[in-house]
Amino acid sequence: MRSRLAVFGLVSYLALAVGCTSKPPAENATNTGNPNETASQGGKATKEHKEAKEEKKKAPVIVPAGTELTISLGSALGSKLSQSGQTFNGTVAKNVTVGNEVVIPKGSPATGTVTEAQALGKFAGGAVLKLRLDSINLNGYDLPVQTALRSFTEKGKGKRTAVIAGGGAALGALIGGLAGGGKGAALGAAAGGGAGTGGSALTGNKEIVLDAESDLNFELTQEIKLERIGQ
Repeated sequence: MRSRLAVFGLVSYLALAVGCTSKPPAENATNTGNPNETASQGGKATKEHKEAKEEKKKAPVIVPAGTELTISLGSALGSKLSQSGQTFNGTVAKNVTVGNEVVIPKGSPATGTVTEAQALGKFAGGAVLKLRLDSINLNGYDLPVQTALRSFTEKGKGKRTAVIAGGGAALGALIGGLAGGGKGAALGAAAGGGAGTGGSALTGNKEIVLDAESDLNFELTQEIKLERIGQ
């Protein structure tokens, strides 16, 4: 009886030992290899696709040279009102588009400079007003721009004014001479000259004045590169 129990115990021990040392099925080994490799390849492809998509979104928008920017003036400017070097403000009056996309929306603040302001001379010279657009504010950031100067000129009527004044003096002298000559002629000339000068003020020269909210077109001389934000 004891021998049987001993044999039975030995057999059970051997069976247990064999079971503990046996290797897992080959199928398990296969499953632990390929899924990781597949997942790695899939993750890499997804990452590359995401990076390509982000790169496409980040591509800047180019506003080409020659594009017109229409600016509505915030205040009046003029050859006599303004001074050279003065800053002026305004807003974009029309949407600026590239393709079908609005890249500079209407209402965006704009800043520029009066590069030259010259009032009319008393008897000679012309009025001059030159403006330059410097920047446009987009999303709280001042974007520098380079544009051609907008120049306004008004020719002076100095020559015509002098003729009117001379003519008035000559007419005054003639009247003075007819009235009594000598001293009368001199007084008449002085009176006539004054009348001629006064006449020039009435028919007078015109200063250049650009009213507030006037729309001015500025042409870009250099392209603008706009970075996309929040995409």
